[in-house]
Amino acid sequence: MNDRTSALDSLVFGVDVQSGDVRGDSPSYAVVAFDGERVDRDVVSHRKLRRLIERETPSLVATDNMYELAADKDDLVRFLRALPAETKLVQVTGAERPEPLSRVASRHGVPYGKKPMKEAEAAARLAAANVGYEVSAFENTTTVKVSRGRSTGKGGWSADRYTRRIHGSVRRTARQVESKLKEAGLTYERDITEKYGGYSRAVFTVEAPPADIPVSSRRSGDTRVEVERQRRDGIEFEPLVKRRDHVIVGIDPGTTTAAAVVGLDGSVLDVFSTRTEDTAGVIEWLIERGRPLLVAADVTPMPETVEKFRRSFDAAGWTPPKDLPVDEKLHRTRDVEYDNDHERDAMAAALFAFDDHTDQFERISRKVPPDVERGVVISRVLGNEESVESVLRDLTEEESEDEETHEHEERELTEEEKELRRLRDRAARLESQVDDLEATVEEKEETIEEYREELSEARREERRKARERQEVSRLEREKGRLERELSTERERSEELDRKLERLKALWKLDHSNFADVNTEKNLVPVKVVEQFTRDAIDRTVEAYGIAAGDVVYLRDASGAGRSTAEQLADLEPRVVIRRGGLSEIADQVLFDHEVPVAPADDVTVQEVDELAVARESEVEAAIGAWEERAEERRKERKESMVDQIISEHRAESRAESRE
Repeated sequence: MNDRTSALDSLVFGVDVQSGDVRGDSPSYAVVAFDGERVDRDVVSHRKLRRLIERETPSLVATDNMYELAADKDDLVRFLRALPAETKLVQVTGAERPEPLSRVASRHGVPYGKKPMKEAEAAARLAAANVGYEVSAFENTTTVKVSRGRSTGKGGWSADRYTRRIHGSVRRTARQVESKLKEAGLTYERDITEKYGGYSRAVFTVEAPPADIPVSSRRSGDTRVEVERQRRDGIEFEPLVKRRDHVIVGIDPGTTTAAAVVGLDGSVLDVFSTRTEDTAGVIEWLIERGRPLLVAADVTPMPETVEKFRRSFDAAGWTPPKDLPVDEKLHRTRDVEYDNDHERDAMAAALFAFDDHTDQFERISRKVPPDVERGVVISRVLGNEESVESVLRDLTEEESEDEETHEHEERELTEEEKELRRLRDRAARLESQVDDLEATVEEKEETIEEYREELSEARREERRKARERQEVSRLEREKGRLERELSTERERSEELDRKLERLKALWKLDHSNFADVNTEKNLVPVKVVEQFTRDAIDRTVEAYGIAAGDVVYLRDASGAGRSTAEQLADLEPRVVIRRGGLSEIADQVLFDHEVPVAPADDVTVQEVDELAVARESEVEAAIGAWEERAEERRKERKESMVDQIISEHRAESRAESRE
């Protein structure tokens, strides 16, 4: 059973459209706040209504039509997701097939008017009286997702370290979330996706609403936490208070206590057996399933335990004339499933009790008017042994008093009195016709409302199809884009394949004995740079790589500046073979970095496809020649520096002597 017995201990909002339409522009709403005593009224916009609900957190938001608050099902789901955890949306006019609000209000004695503010107040009062159905789109299950808060990027020299750091952060946050769920005693399942350095994602499916989960959605640095309630397949309705009908109960006491519940139509509603529950637990189970008006046992006299149950419910008792035989119990319960003999005996007791009272139930049902609950009358007839007529008089409060009769002589009416009587009769007939016409108008309004709902549904369906068509078009465009990207990636893959083949050839030059060209086994690979420019150096590095100790061949060494020379010097080549003259600044930079430079005439470079080789002996000789030139250059630089120092000293001496 729903433990909510009244809404009057909390705030209830009644809402109705004042003007406009939620599918159009700027709808306004009549809002009534009802706390059981006071009624506050206001007219607000849709946005202000949502802010008002978020600020006041009413227990119920009541309306006669949930689609007055949302344009379609998806919009309704978003509206429900935005509601505070303590707030429920209630449709007071019913579930899938709602009734007119006027009819529901009349049935429950709630004041009703056709103005939006009056309808909003009627909805609030009905919800406060537990009339209506809760609108729900979510399960009582919540998903907590821990994932990356940043992209791992396209790569780079530190890409591995960066990716490892992000995945490590996701793993730490996931463990913190799991620890909090365990501390809260929540039941959950987890789904971990492990990646390099940790987790890329961790999903916890928790059996609890978001309000009970000690984790909130957030995004911080490398990680992101999303808390989202799981959505149902569609919209579901649940009554605010479940109805408790009158039932017949069968009890089989003992070490294992069994109880069965049978409706007044003879159908088995539920069966239960336990070895651990006490009498209070069994009574609570029965209360959740109905109001017992007859408690039955399968033996006679009634056992004391069964008698306790009967007195607890103040119900009538039933026992068979003699203990029920096993074969009869098996035959009577042949169409019902049960788990053990105790459940069978409890069901048999309830079913035989129903059989014994079937004729009486039918007689009572024929006398009970449609607007009176049959179970109440049967309960009082069985329990208090009252007659049906006396029960009906008490329920309908139609106690008639004896009218005193007085004899009198009839006199002849005057013309005025006759005219007055005639007018009164005519007025009564006209009032009757007005009532009939009002009933006809109400029926027409209901029919119009049904047509409007059908039209609204058709429009929603058309909008859904239009969205589907738009989605198909979008997917087709996305498909075209992906096909173009695929073509581009294929071309890039082919280019990379060609580059890989070149790198394989280069690797062979670096690690083989040059079986095809290295007949004397004294060749070294040469990295060719087309021009002494930064771009040309970058292209060679990207295509083949230039490592420390490599031989570099400049096809055109002219034109390089300081930055280009420093870029090449930073690669620490073994020797630079140049064709053409170096600029003075480039020559000075390479000399300062002690990078040997040799003219192409001193080293024979042989081309092998896109690669090149040179003789080791010539390379060594070129390096040796450069070392000799470098030594002479150093000596000349020192001599020049000494001469300059002497000249400066002499000039200072002459200046001092003149003074």
